[in-house]
Amino acid sequence: MPRRKRIDTSGPTLFDVPNEPVPRAVQIGRLHRYLSTAHKAHLIQIYLDLFVYVAKHGTYIDGFAGPQDPEQLDSWAAKRVLESQVRPKRLHNFFLFDAKRVQISRLRQMRDRLPPLPPPLRRRVEITRGDFNEAVVNFLKKGDIPIEPTFCLLDQRTFECRWSTVEALAGYKPEGTKIELFYFLPIGWLDRAFSATTKDDSLASIAAWWGRDDWRSLENMSNRDRAQLFTERFLELGYADVKPWPIYSDAGSTRVMYYMVHATDHSEAPRLMRRAYERVGLGAPSTELQLEIEMDLLAPPDPPTPDFPEDLFGPQGC
Repeated sequence: MPRRKRIDTSGPTLFDVPNEPVPRAVQIGRLHRYLSTAHKAHLIQIYLDLFVYVAKHGTYIDGFAGPQDPEQLDSWAAKRVLESQVRPKRLHNFFLFDAKRVQISRLRQMRDRLPPLPPPLRRRVEITRGDFNEAVVNFLKKGDIPIEPTFCLLDQRTFECRWSTVEALAGYKPEGTKIELFYFLPIGWLDRAFSATTKDDSLASIAAWWGRDDWRSLENMSNRDRAQLFTERFLELGYADVKPWPIYSDAGSTRVMYYMVHATDHSEAPRLMRRAYERVGLGAPSTELQLEIEMDLLAPPDPPTPDFPEDLFGPQGC
């Protein structure tokens, strides 16, 4: 494994980012708000704002970084994350990947329009064209990720992200905390995608996505059971805590379109994700939301309740 770069992490923080494994299944309070697909990117941005506010620094990797809807740039996660990291306590390094030429062009235009940071602040943004499943292997071999909290967004459309890619990211750090993953499981159209798949190459892509040949066992499962099974598979990769956060089709809907599977080794991360999830659900203006976030960090945590599946999201959780 390549030797990884060290950076200065001195200075006070509100909590120490642990270097040792934390207890599994950190308990959080029950959610009282539910996010729609329009809030996916906002959730990632606010969570990273929360984490970096207390940890001071970090690296962001986006495996499918181009906008999924070029007409709705507010839902573009890479853009939201980059534009939000303008304070001294921020993400330093951004590694963005996409397979399509037009998406690479959009990423470069977005990067070039970012306002410059005042010295001594710095920002590193690297954009790579290629299938992330293949490009990430060479990227990890290079060892360019500094020794700091690292986050990877895997916002696939359906079967684009192979399980071997997840394994490579999870196994990159042989010691200490793993790369934190945000894996979007497109649960809302899995049944349709399974039934529409007949060609050998498409069947192979599903097997690669699942990482085993028994993917047809998913066909007869409920969405809740599928989410639970993915949670267990991420735990098998050695993560200390894994939770599937529901993303609904529309505001007020009870139909889950995605589960954002959050895999982390940081003891505070599940609570920060819950706070981000509920804060984004408020729909407040960004400046007001940021103030509420910073004040909320100083508040005591909610009392613990049982975790997924029955009690984390309430009766409408799936």
